[in-house]
Amino acid sequence: MNPRKMNLVIFTVTLDVTGMRSKFFAFILFATLLPALMTGCGILNKEFDQTQDWNASKLYTEAADQLSAANYQRAIDYYEKLEARYPFGRYAMQGQLDLAYAYYKHEEPEAAIAAADRFIKLYPQNPFVDYAYYLKGIVNYNRSVGFIDRFIPTDASQRDPGSALDAFQDFSELVRLFPDSKYSADARQRMLYLRNNLAKNEVHVARYYMKRGAYLAAANRAQYVVERYQRTSAVEDALELLVEAYRRLGEQQLATDAERVLVMNREAGRFISDEPRPQDISLGRKVWDYFGLDQN
Repeated sequence: MNPRKMNLVIFTVTLDVTGMRSKFFAFILFATLLPALMTGCGILNKEFDQTQDWNASKLYTEAADQLSAANYQRAIDYYEKLEARYPFGRYAMQGQLDLAYAYYKHEEPEAAIAAADRFIKLYPQNPFVDYAYYLKGIVNYNRSVGFIDRFIPTDASQRDPGSALDAFQDFSELVRLFPDSKYSADARQRMLYLRNNLAKNEVHVARYYMKRGAYLAAANRAQYVVERYQRTSAVEDALELLVEAYRRLGEQQLATDAERVLVMNREAGRFISDEPRPQDISLGRKVWDYFGLDQN
């Protein structure tokens, strides 16, 4: 064999072995440092969560401070940690109600209602549980009104009645369970307004059926308003639609009867005007001396 070729082969093999040794040592070094790197990441995570060692009192105080400063997202984070780490005791009770309020202020209606429901379920005998019922009603009421409606007058009766129905039921439950509550008077006023809008929504549906030629469906809707929503401004419109629907259906006797009822009530001045829209409220936190109510 040529000596030059032998030297070339030996040099090539030497390079390959050296490269393998370098890769091997690099792998050993990485495997050795990996646990230390993972530990370092864990330390960073712990340092990032500054609430790691906070007790219930510290968590509640910081959450309340953030809520008072209108830092709602930070307050929600602290209250959620309080609920997760310390689910029982005086701070948990007040914190649960604060959390519902924080969700409400942060425009998270579903979470606010869920938190209020949890408070009602966990503390049904609490002296301030009426606030939780009222908060649920206000959340659903605001959803039924809508953001734009607060600034530009619109016909709320033409909106989806789902939230309005929920709000009406929430306020109704509050008035039924706590008739003397400080929130009941406002709840009753909002119920009148909501009931009137729900009746007008039925009239809008009846008019839609009339335009589509579904006269029987229109008559049924109008009759439903007359029977279920008495003492609302929508009754007069419902009777007018009922007369027209019966005439289109060829039911002259029914149309005559409905018209007689319409004229009689109109002449007697029994039809009422629209309920005024309740004023917007500035709902605040409900804070009590939780040290004295820890047994509830």
